Amino acid sequence: MTFTATAEAMTPTTIPTTATPSGGTGEAPALGGLPDVPCPRELSTRDARELTRIFFERLQSLEEGTREYQYVRNTLIEMNISLVQFAARPFRDRPGGPETEDIVQVGIIGLIKAIDRYDPERNTQLTTLALPYITGEIKRHFRDTTWAVRVPRRLQELRLELAKATEELTAETDHAPTPSELAERLDLTEDEVRQGLLAANGYSTQSLDVPQDGAAGGTQVSAAARTARSLAETMGDIDPALEAVEDRHALAPLLADLDERSIQILELRFGQEMTQAEIGAEIGLSQMQVSRLLTRTLGSLREELLHA
Repeated sequence: MTFTATAEAMTPTTIPTTATPSGGTGEAPALGGLPDVPCPRELSTRDARELTRIFFERLQSLEEGTREYQYVRNTLIEMNISLVQFAARPFRDRPGGPETEDIVQVGIIGLIKAIDRYDPERNTQLTTLALPYITGEIKRHFRDTTWAVRVPRRLQELRLELAKATEELTAETDHAPTPSELAERLDLTEDEVRQGLLAANGYSTQSLDVPQDGAAGGTQVSAAARTARSLAETMGDIDPALEAVEDRHALAPLLADLDERSIQILELRFGQEMTQAEIGAEIGLSQMQVSRLLTRTLGSLREELLHA
């Protein structure tokens, strides 16, 4: 993941950390009195909190967009990266989630938003505002990027509620909860619960080419046999015979309207797979007569099926 959304904030500033943005030997008036912070990320929590207050006071007196303003703002971001690392801990190693470095990068976006909106005059700590912003940005990232199949936000949130309710009910009843039990716990309808359970399947996917780990039906097979069969090979396929079921149901009433000789010829030809000559010998007709009767009967059935 490339952190491009806040490139201005995260790229190395051209202003030295000695607070001399003019490039001369003297101290710039706009930054005069600010302490030198050569390694903002290495500050202790106590020092970062105190310096954050000092830098915010100076940030309010600077014009946005100036080099001095960017220097102070960038230093504030660097000094409070530890807040992002703290907020990112619960999200590490989530199944299907991004790498820890990516989570931190996303969290920094939340930190920058908090710094831009923080007002020191309200007498609150930056931590109070920053942690919800950071956590919210990380959660939004998980919601928007970690689902294998995109589902509405309402169903994404319902998945979390169902997971929590399932865990609680399982601990209470010692069995997996039914949809009706989940619906009662969450004050939802059973249809809403089933919809949420179905949507939860979209969180992660599995390749059809992945080898199967276990043997079907509990039978013991060798490791070579297990790895030889992929998931796709264990799944059902369309039965070609099913395609004829609907045709047979549509054909049945049409066959009932045929005369006895036509039905007999069809039975001998397609049921017993006899040749036209064999059918003629069986019912006392020539091969040519059998052919004409078959052609006429099949044509009539085909026409009636197409116009049914």
